[in-house]
Amino acid sequence: MRVLVVDDHPVVCDGVRALVSVTDDIEVVGSARSAREAVGLAGELRPDLVLLDLRLPDMLGSEALPRIAAVAPDAKVVIFTAYDDHAALSAALRGGAHGCLLKDVTDIDLVAQLRRVAAGARVVDPRLRESGGTPLRARLFRLSLSRREYDVVRLAAIGRTNPEIAEELGLTRNTVKTYLQTAMHKLGARNRVEAVRRAQEEQLL
Repeated sequence: MRVLVVDDHPVVCDGVRALVSVTDDIEVVGSARSAREAVGLAGELRPDLVLLDLRLPDMLGSEALPRIAAVAPDAKVVIFTAYDDHAALSAALRGGAHGCLLKDVTDIDLVAQLRRVAAGARVVDPRLRESGGTPLRARLFRLSLSRREYDVVRLAAIGRTNPEIAEELGLTRNTVKTYLQTAMHKLGARNRVEAVRRAQEEQLL
């Protein structure tokens, strides 16, 4: 499976490339940082699958989708996003996206889901909803908190230790630590206690 990754954050492109490098059936053949660049590369490389960020500097993924389909009609497009309640998500799914995954998907899950898409399945992360929304999702979106960051803060708020959180969420301890640190940064907190207090003030808990 030849994959084109479209994301304006190089760390995401590099991360996906690293995750699939251990497989023998998936290869990242290119990466683009804008929708226009993605359209050019899709026409040139003719990938089997395009992992497309929902929010790009020049347009939304839902707007880029038909342009990519026009130059690479056989490519399957999967939306790859950190935002689970963006209005463009519904538009992208209605517009022919073959699936949508949240960026905090684990490496094993990512490879498995890409293989499912390649086999013809339409894959949508179960945490996503194609329509409607909840106050919680709206608050997470406003704070740029991913669902995983929220889950870590939520468990920390009820007294779970990092090892306990790791076990409950199926993550490594280092990953839990990283999620907690990024959540603290987004919440403007200096430590774990402040993060929980800020989450409560934002009505996340």
